[in-house]
Amino acid sequence: MTGPVLRGPILRGIVTAMPETVSENADMAASFGAETMAKIVAATGIERRPVTKTHTVSDLGAVAAERLLDGLGWERGSIGLLIVITQTPDYPLPSTACVLQNRLGLPVSAAAFDLALGCSGYAYGLSVASSMMAAGGIRRALIIAGDITTRMISDSNRSLAPLFGDAVAATALELGEAEIAFDLGSDGSGAPYLISKTGGLAEPGAPELFMDGTQVMAFSLKQVAPSVARALEAAGRTIDEMDYVVLHQANAMMLRTLGHKIKARDDQMVYAIRDYGNTSSTSIPLALSDHFGRVGARDEVKLLLCGFGVGWSWSTAVWRTPWPAVHEIVRVP
Repeated sequence: MTGPVLRGPILRGIVTAMPETVSENADMAASFGAETMAKIVAATGIERRPVTKTHTVSDLGAVAAERLLDGLGWERGSIGLLIVITQTPDYPLPSTACVLQNRLGLPVSAAAFDLALGCSGYAYGLSVASSMMAAGGIRRALIIAGDITTRMISDSNRSLAPLFGDAVAATALELGEAEIAFDLGSDGSGAPYLISKTGGLAEPGAPELFMDGTQVMAFSLKQVAPSVARALEAAGRTIDEMDYVVLHQANAMMLRTLGHKIKARDDQMVYAIRDYGNTSSTSIPLALSDHFGRVGARDEVKLLLCGFGVGWSWSTAVWRTPWPAVHEIVRVP
């Protein structure tokens, strides 16, 4: 689905919260061998990852949202929409959005719901929020995106344990004169290649992540570039006009390959993989939090955001918005 340019929401701020505990991939040499870990780090670009055994999405999401709202000086009663994007909810029910609505003290008039999406979830959430804000006159909204993926992976899983990190990001949106266009798609035939078969009603038990990396790469090379092209065409822009290109932070090799394929310049590409790993639905807002803190502010910024993965599912947003007033990364004990 490719949509026309919308009167999009303004990006007012992003705060990402992550556990202060960090797992160094080099330390896994004792379990998997020094040569094996050196190859994994060289191929993925991932040196360390935030990990937790205790935090939930609502724990980290509440910290991020509180810091964001306080930084902006927004009253809780001004929030009309809360969307939580996660595949690792606190409970099967109620939704984590309802948990956070109460925890944050948001008004009962606010719509609050979850989107069960992973790596593609952030731009999907932006699409839903943009449409609801434009159609319903919602002035302010929060998107909470995050997963505690490491709880689905055994420490002995050599293929996956060095790749994933835990984090949750809060994004503040305000109705305004920004512009945004989207391309969204899905192909459920890819479900068996990136899946937790256990943990639901079909196969009860503890969730356990499985990933076929070869199939993930093949899917990404097939779908990302066409999605980017469609979104740019819908926005009436070219890749050269984008200030920053933020792709899902799966691994450094994939980012470099896809960046070349979509003809993005090196100075446009945003990398936030080395110190955080693959943080699923958090990876795009985390990369923005990290990058905005490293570069000088400007009046406005043109962003190309593209997420892709589990589902198969993909989403691209082309967004012209004022520079966010708040951008921060918080470490949580």
